[in-house]
Order: sequence, then structure tokens, then C-alpha cells
Amino acid sequence: MSYQHGSVESMDDMDQLCDEMENLTEMADVDDVPSALIIANIDISVFEDQSAQLTFENIFKELDKEVSFIYLKNFRRARLQFSSSDFASVARIRYDGVSICGQSIKCYFVQQVRQQNSDNTHLQPPAPQKMFLISPPASPPVGWEPVPETEPVINYDLLNAIARLNPGEIHEVHPPSVAAPAIVVHLCEDPEGYEPGKLRQKIMQTKRPEGGTS
Repeated sequence: MSYQHGSVESMDDMDQLCDEMENLTEMADVDDVPSALIIANIDISVFEDQSAQLTFENIFKELDKEVSFIYLKNFRRARLQFSSSDFASVARIRYDGVSICGQSIKCYFVQQVRQQNSDNTHLQPPAPQKMFLISPPASPPVGWEPVPETEPVINYDLLNAIARLNPGEIHEVHPPSVAAPAIVVHLCEDPEGYEPGKLRQKIMQTKRPEGGTS
């Protein structure tokens, strides 16, 4: 089925319309079918040319005279609100893929949010679940206990080996093996003229050259 700009095929075959509604009722629960459609991929002339817009609207008004239109030009889409979900279902089946004003349109049902409380028309928050992405946690988890700080570990063998090191001597820290070489420490001797406990020589300030003052 194809509809071109300026020519609209007649839609007065009520027997065929009733058959489509009956088949749709057998396939799905009508109460769950929305009464609104989103029409996508609409030709730009529908938004700019009044005659093209009337052609577009008449196609759906021949199915439901009470249908209303909300146009979204930037997205080349329109939202159609039908008087019942039956008309929306038939329009979804009949016009999906149909060429209107030279452009093949796509029809989608408007997604509706189920409300647990019918008296509340506001969007309900999601069901509370465990939050695993909070870092750090607001409070310690159940069963958490602080770990007591351990005492420092003192390696007396290492302290004894360091105490036995003498300047000018070679000390083998680790003997050689098949997998690793030996570790040998060479200690530097005391610098010449250095005496333990004696302060270093103070640097003398450079004397000002003698001469006349300016």
C-alpha cells in the first residue's frame, strides 16, 4: 500500500478494519497496547508545506477522526494520539512502511510506564537494590572489625651483621649459589684527616682587598 502526495486511497472498508482489530485482539492483550504512536522518517515537506501536512493527517483521520498530532520537526517525527488503543494498533499494522509524500514512514508504539499506584501520575523511583558502586562505603559492612596494628619486626641477625662491618674490609653478605651470585659489601675507609668528634674546618671569609675607598 502506498500513499503519494495529493492522492489518498479510500479507507472506508469497515469489514477489513474489523477483521484487523479482531486479529490483533487475538494476538495480544489490548489493555497493554498504547493508544499513541510515534511516526518516524517523515518527509520534510509535511513540516513545511500545509497541503502535505493535510495529506498526512487525512490518512490517519480517515481511520480515527479524533486523532491528534504533535510534530517534532528537528527529529522528523510526529506523535499521534488516537481515541483508543484499537485504532492505534490498526494504524501501526496498516501504515508501517507505507510511502507518504514520497517517504516511507515507520510506526512505533509509545512506551508507557506501568504505575503500581493508579492514583499517582508521577514516575516512581526504581526498586531499592544493593549499591555496589559506592566508593568508599558510607558505613562499614556488617561484621567488619578493625584489625589491631602489629608490632614491628626486628631482625636481630641483620643488626648483628651490620654491627660487625668494619671500614676497609670486604664482607660477604650472601654466599654464592647455583641460582644467584654472591653479595659482597665494600666499606669505604675514613677520609684522610677526618677524626671522629672533630668539627670540620670553618671556611674563612675572603678578605677585602686593600686600597683607597671610593
